[in-house]
Amino acid sequence: MAHDGTAGSGISRRRLGGGVLALGGTLALTPTAPAPAGEPGKGGSPTRRPTLRYGSPERAGLLREPLEQLVADAETFLGPSPRHPWYAGAVLLAGRGGTVALHRPIGWAVRYAAYDEKTDTGVELPADRRIPMARDTVFDLASLTKLFTSILGVQLMERGALEPEAAVASYLPEFGGAGKQDITVRQLLTHTSGLRAWLPLYREPTREGKLRLLWNEAPLTAPGTAYLYSDLNLISLQLLLERVAGRGLDLLVHDEITAPLRMRRTRFNPPASWRSGIAATEDSREPWSGLERGMMWGEVHDENAYGFGGVAGHAGVFSCAWDLAVLARALLNGGVYGRRRILRPASVELMFTDFNTDFPGDEHGLGFELYQHWYMGAMATPRSAGHTGFTGTSLVLDPTTDSFLIVLGNSCHPVRTWRSGSAPRVAAADHMARAVAVRPVHGRAAWFTGMAAAAETTLALPPLALSAGGSARLRCALWWDTEPRSDAVFLEASHDGGAARGAAGGAAVWEPVPFTSARADGGEPRLHPAGTAGGWSGRVWHHVVADLSRWAVPGSRVRLRWRSRTDERYVGRGVYVDGLRVEDGGRCVFDESRAGDAERIEAWGWEAVRD
Repeated sequence: MAHDGTAGSGISRRRLGGGVLALGGTLALTPTAPAPAGEPGKGGSPTRRPTLRYGSPERAGLLREPLEQLVADAETFLGPSPRHPWYAGAVLLAGRGGTVALHRPIGWAVRYAAYDEKTDTGVELPADRRIPMARDTVFDLASLTKLFTSILGVQLMERGALEPEAAVASYLPEFGGAGKQDITVRQLLTHTSGLRAWLPLYREPTREGKLRLLWNEAPLTAPGTAYLYSDLNLISLQLLLERVAGRGLDLLVHDEITAPLRMRRTRFNPPASWRSGIAATEDSREPWSGLERGMMWGEVHDENAYGFGGVAGHAGVFSCAWDLAVLARALLNGGVYGRRRILRPASVELMFTDFNTDFPGDEHGLGFELYQHWYMGAMATPRSAGHTGFTGTSLVLDPTTDSFLIVLGNSCHPVRTWRSGSAPRVAAADHMARAVAVRPVHGRAAWFTGMAAAAETTLALPPLALSAGGSARLRCALWWDTEPRSDAVFLEASHDGGAARGAAGGAAVWEPVPFTSARADGGEPRLHPAGTAGGWSGRVWHHVVADLSRWAVPGSRVRLRWRSRTDERYVGRGVYVDGLRVEDGGRCVFDESRAGDAERIEAWGWEAVRD
């Protein structure tokens, strides 16, 4: 099995626009003819979108320092993480628009000859036989293969050859046994079929035996009632695609994706001539592996994919960072790279739209995972799409900022038990998100919480005297993006004696201040009755207004503060505050832009930044 996320449960769908019809409670793409290379746009001229070229962070509209820190942090995982290296090496690629601003190899593509289970150490190759990572090193993508299989499925949908709401058994009758007759194509793509995560199909010596195990497999839950990530879903989709298209999956990937996009270092079963340019994976031996194969180098790591001859819907594709960047750019372009189109925009929309809205935390489009902080880090948004691979690979696309991040590591080299969690992926994604600047709306700097986990920060105004019966208001600009359901920012007030960070001698009491927010680029005001905001806000500035009349007490002074809190796991892009101003009737009692007032702000954890 090739996934390191968590399972949840169920499914619903959104109404989609542009080329997608809602028919009797089902979804169907408007059938279209295949899109040839050089397809003309509406004006009769070929459609052109950004293609990739190397450039500086500035050219990409990115901040240089976070990208440099991305590499520095990635290199720390070449050492104990916490006990063993997370990977022997990696290739990091990050870009925005048509500019690749970072493409850096680190560590070793091949470092170990074997794994010594008695001492839990890697048997290192002599220095002259080790192979360093290079920009064009090819990796076993593991579950990133699922994205290729999914793209092929959506291509057949837009051509009218496959219906997302149709039963899989209507195309592949053998699949319908053991209670699987109602599983739909969409449920395979969104992991809501009810099929278990994995089966040891490789133990059957023949292809017929492997398929018999799949045909006889019963769902663990009723289709559409639970989310469970499953390799069996994409193996089943592979068999369906091959039946409908009349070609093997390897030919389909070549003919429909890699050849049109000129991804020349992407394929199943790479030839022997590629071996020296491929990152090694695992010393495959029992009990940690299901097969005795020795050090895997140039052949697929996943046992079930190996059992299918290296070609499977869930694993088996090998590729390099640049080729994956081309695929990422094509998808962010709406399915086109240069003049070569592999999908129509409405089809890409299906892949980037959440069908699992009944199961918060398990957001999923057709093939792509969405909004997953556990490996997307602060790049995660409701529109961010991506996937991971068990061998240490990951891809994240953020349409909100038109940015992409590829982290390819050989984290199973020399053995799968050395790696744990997704810390390198999260760290890289956090730095990539930070590299996309948030520009202040007032003056040259804005207050920023930073992006630290397990942190509580406060930004406090000085004590202010407000007129009783007046119309005191706090006004400011607020920008927030925090991990949903866990991290948040709070607006709070305290009367005399309220220390900015909490209790002074244990006496301070802070109360929530309700406020309204409205997007600076338009939209209806939103009420925050509990004085808090969190989750996704569109990554745009909001105008905030808070009524302070409740705290206008004669002979008393009030302190106001913004307090941010993050938990120990993941964080979003953070919180920014700008243009703090308190008005009391016709007078201004505090204005951050006024000489001297800014110096009276007390900040713990917040910093003034000039992105």
